[in-house]
Amino acid sequence: MSNIDFSHPREAARAFTPALSAFVDNTLYPDIWSDPALAPRDRSLITVAALIAGGHTDELPAHLRRAVGNGLTQDELSAAITHLAFYVGFPAAITASAIAQATLAASHESGLKDKQ
Repeated sequence: MSNIDFSHPREAARAFTPALSAFVDNTLYPDIWSDPALAPRDRSLITVAALIAGGHTDELPAHLRRAVGNGLTQDELSAAITHLAFYVGFPAAITASAIAQATLAASHESGLKDKQ
């Protein structure tokens, strides 16, 4: 992974590519993510799978957190990554597993601190 902070991918790109950021803000979220044909949970699962399949691991932590926020459980994400291993390769699945473990453990710890 790069040294760029991808905890908020849109913010990481905003300064260098404001037109791209505007396109994402004005099209991706209001038109694509809000389309009622797919639930946000399903879109998150598709997005996580696409990022893993494409090897785009820098953005994976942000989308894993969004997936959990959109209703996917850690067990479902684990099953999806296991399923993907047979279609996108074991190295991609192992990398995704490590990123998911680190991301979701950190999110869980952060959530516990917030509740204290």
